[in-house]
Amino acid sequence: MTGKERNRRITDLGTLKALAHPLRMQLYRALTVARVATASQLAEQVDEAVSLVSYHLRKLAEHGLIEEAEPQSADGRERWWQPSSDGVSIRDEDFRDAPEKAAAHTAASRLFFEQRADLYRRFLDERTHWGEAWNSAAESSESHMRLTAAELTELNREVLALLHRYEERGRAADEAGDREGRESVAVHTYAFPFRI
Repeated sequence: MTGKERNRRITDLGTLKALAHPLRMQLYRALTVARVATASQLAEQVDEAVSLVSYHLRKLAEHGLIEEAEPQSADGRERWWQPSSDGVSIRDEDFRDAPEKAAAHTAASRLFFEQRADLYRRFLDERTHWGEAWNSAAESSESHMRLTAAELTELNREVLALLHRYEERGRAADEAGDREGRESVAVHTYAFPFRI
């Protein structure tokens, strides 16, 4: 890991609302995957005008979610961006003390879920193009357990620690130039109580 913090914990309503804009979240996710990109490169990925993308990148930067990166080319007209942390975390406990904050957290969580679901739907639609190895490696499962809140907290910590180990492995390989056979991989987990 570089000097960046692993996960920036978002605790203020303004930053949450800035990230919970559909295009901004798309741009943030694309920039997290690319690690460094220009507004033009990101505009191609999200199929939007460069001026609109630039505006939303500046909004993300105003809230410290992204920052300017070192130029990656000799073209001084290009402005390069990078995430200011390796990710973000948003916790319910930081937004439950006022109805407006709780409503904003719920709306943001629903947006993030819908975008993640869209990403998975796209994989399902394109699955035949990924080939046998990637289709065999992809996983979709559902588990039902009887746990206490403390056990669920422990389970989440262990799962996140495992994910961070693999994330570091991929990052180290990228930095070493070992990109052969590597693709961006999304792992979505949802752990929550329910009653039937």
